[in-house]
Amino acid sequence: MRNLTPLLHPRSIAFIGGAECNIAITRTRELGFTGKIWAVHPKREELGGIPTVKSVDDIEGPVDAAFIAVKREPTIEIVRALKAKGCGGAVIYASGFAETGDEHLQQELLAAADGMPLMGPNCYGFVNGLARAALWPDEHGIEPCDSGVAIITQSGNIACNFTMTMRALPLACVYAIGNQADLDMGQMVEALARDPRITAIGLHIEGLPDVPRFAEAAAVARQLKKPVIALKTGRSEQGAKVAMSHTSSLAGADTLYDALFERYGVARMKSVTAFVETLKFLHLGGPIAGSRLVSMSCSGGEAALVADMALEKRVSFPPFPAETKPKVAATLNEYVSIDNPLDYHTFIWGQAEKLQATFTAVLSGGFDVGMLILDTPTNPKMTPASWITTARAYMRAQKATGARAAVVSSLPEGMPLTLAAELSANGVAPMMGFDDALTAFEAASFIGRNWARSDALPAVTKEETRGSGDVSLSEYEAKQLLKSFGLSVPESIVCKAVDAVAAAEKLGFPVTLKVSSAAIAHKTEAGGVALNLKTADDVKAAAARMAKLAPDVLVERMVTGVVAELIIGLTRDPQFGTALVIGAGGILTELLKDSVTLMLPTSRAEITRALARLKVWTLIQGFRGKSGDQAAVIRAVEAIAAFAEAHRGLIEELDVNPLLVLPDNAIAVDALIKMRTP
Repeated sequence: MRNLTPLLHPRSIAFIGGAECNIAITRTRELGFTGKIWAVHPKREELGGIPTVKSVDDIEGPVDAAFIAVKREPTIEIVRALKAKGCGGAVIYASGFAETGDEHLQQELLAAADGMPLMGPNCYGFVNGLARAALWPDEHGIEPCDSGVAIITQSGNIACNFTMTMRALPLACVYAIGNQADLDMGQMVEALARDPRITAIGLHIEGLPDVPRFAEAAAVARQLKKPVIALKTGRSEQGAKVAMSHTSSLAGADTLYDALFERYGVARMKSVTAFVETLKFLHLGGPIAGSRLVSMSCSGGEAALVADMALEKRVSFPPFPAETKPKVAATLNEYVSIDNPLDYHTFIWGQAEKLQATFTAVLSGGFDVGMLILDTPTNPKMTPASWITTARAYMRAQKATGARAAVVSSLPEGMPLTLAAELSANGVAPMMGFDDALTAFEAASFIGRNWARSDALPAVTKEETRGSGDVSLSEYEAKQLLKSFGLSVPESIVCKAVDAVAAAEKLGFPVTLKVSSAAIAHKTEAGGVALNLKTADDVKAAAARMAKLAPDVLVERMVTGVVAELIIGLTRDPQFGTALVIGAGGILTELLKDSVTLMLPTSRAEITRALARLKVWTLIQGFRGKSGDQAAVIRAVEAIAAFAEAHRGLIEELDVNPLLVLPDNAIAVDALIKMRTP
């Protein structure tokens, strides 16, 4: 790994430019930076209170990091001069490189750096409260600190927004890395994962220029037990288009990002507020082992609301354990029903010792997270004393039990920042908003379960396209090729249409008859499929119809006793290479939209987990007295994954649809393969 410490944690900084550098120097000095600051400008006498020198050549002494805020053309020569001085890295503020189509200028910039780390171009830079440094031309809200979470984004404005939150986010540093011409998301993740002062990492991703490099970094973070979450844009067509024009970033297939995050335990967020709340929760104790929650409130309305909201997430409110329930009941009166979520009523409101006793009993129940619902008044007309009493009783209960605990307000206004700071200092997460808090607990559980897995992670490597042109195989050719890799297919014969009856009699009725032509991909729509033909006359009539489509037909033994239909496919993505898709199959594939995507190569453990996420898998596991051969399905997926690995870089498209799941087998009754010629 490259040494990014001088750039990210500098002891000496050169600011080169005008107004933007004036601001950046001011921000750095406000943070209490104690290292050497150089201000470079050919005409101005000072910048941010620092006397200037005329050029980089006039700097006397080492330069760990530089902030360059001049036009794009002179930026290149300044980078070359900094490289000659042994600078540890530079932030490139200027735009007008690859994001506007000037790829050649970006390449000139990289050539001038000659290995010196560059952040950007087209970026704001960073604020690092740990290093007391702000290579940053704008306002920000970060304070000097000794530990906290880090955020990496490609957007300067979004980075700035995160520093302005009023949510008690323990933000240590924020990095806006722009085009990722040199330093990309992967390199930044690895560098921050190795810093023990960083408690969690949040990513806002528009695109990844090097997926294998990111995968390596995510694996390092996972190994070092550094939680990572991601807010990935480009899920919509419009979002992908904006990402491309903004930072020259390919958005990539969204399902493949899900597969990437699933493999490495990166929790994906879908809102900015959930992103912030999850980072906050992870800062105070990291991930959690499970998703068993317990909720406490003095309102039945709040208890019901949070229970309903949990239905849409992978969290639960299980009943109190048998040994815990009487302990909780002993702290309350007979009017309180001991359920989870717990409505403890207001009988003990304002009574610190009784509140602490109830909270202690609840938190001793072995749940993964205890959440106290509490909205504390911030309206100046109201007195918050009794709410503060409740919060402090909860803090003492957490300290007595050592349980993972959070106070959750229904609205951000219900969490005074002074109280949030006190809760955090006592190891209790101050969470704002029911939905975002539940999302945070779900994400922490997702990461915890991922870290607990013992199976080896398949390596992600760059896939090079091989061969030329493309060839579509006939269904028979495709199935025979896949059969050689272990996929089960029906007994079949390819023959002229006039010989179909003889072929059917040889295989035994009932049979399926299909037109055999590589030129007809969708045979059902073309009228080229006839199922469950039980007599010679049935076969003869169907063959006569299909002879009008093509001279040859495929006769197969009919597969019966079907429990479910699946589709297994291979697709090619310019960023991720060949990917494997598994889903509900048959003619309703597009309608059901029940599918999962896996990166290749994959593993049996990964395949098994992916299948379990399908709704149709419930049928295969067993429904109304019928079940399918789960092991056979896994073998079928493995067969296609093995085929993909053997033909890496050649496959354009593959569909096995449907794979018929039987009680004792899984048989591919249709297959399409289009691949390049080696």
